[in-house]
Amino acid sequence: MASLQYTWVSSAGGPLLVAPRSALSLWAGVDSTDGPVESWGDYGRACAIDGFVGLVAVGPWQALVLGDEPAMTTYLPAERLFLRWAAAYEEDDLVSAARRAVHDGVQWDADEDVRWVVDGSVVMFDSAWPGAELEPDNHLVIDLHPGEHRVRAAYLADGDSRMILVQLQPVSEPAQP
Repeated sequence: MASLQYTWVSSAGGPLLVAPRSALSLWAGVDSTDGPVESWGDYGRACAIDGFVGLVAVGPWQALVLGDEPAMTTYLPAERLFLRWAAAYEEDDLVSAARRAVHDGVQWDADEDVRWVVDGSVVMFDSAWPGAELEPDNHLVIDLHPGEHRVRAAYLADGDSRMILVQLQPVSEPAQP
């Protein structure tokens, strides 16, 4: 594989988390591996999310869970799009297919639609890790406008590329003082 142009975040097998930067220290990740995965602390709560997207509480905020499969994921800011790599031979092919899909109009999954409120920058990382101890080369900081975002997801195939798209649409911004 050629060297990658984008920063991709991967998981050891569970979901990725996109948490408000201001609440990172409140995410404990895996705090125990006794019993069923649902009892493994914050990581267990993230694993309990069914589908491509969902929300979990992190202190006074919510974090976005990118679930269903542990696909490498990046963020395309111009499209406000999390791109999850399910299958593709080349990064360029996958990114081009995702951009083409957004431009042509994506048929979003009706069951994959949530509202997410953020206070600014967020960080995407493996939900098994504590937010205060992120893996140095396996997280991505994303600058978002504070406010409410509609989050929609869909699984798409384009030629040899398979992907999960998760798009953010600003709904509102907080009132200015």
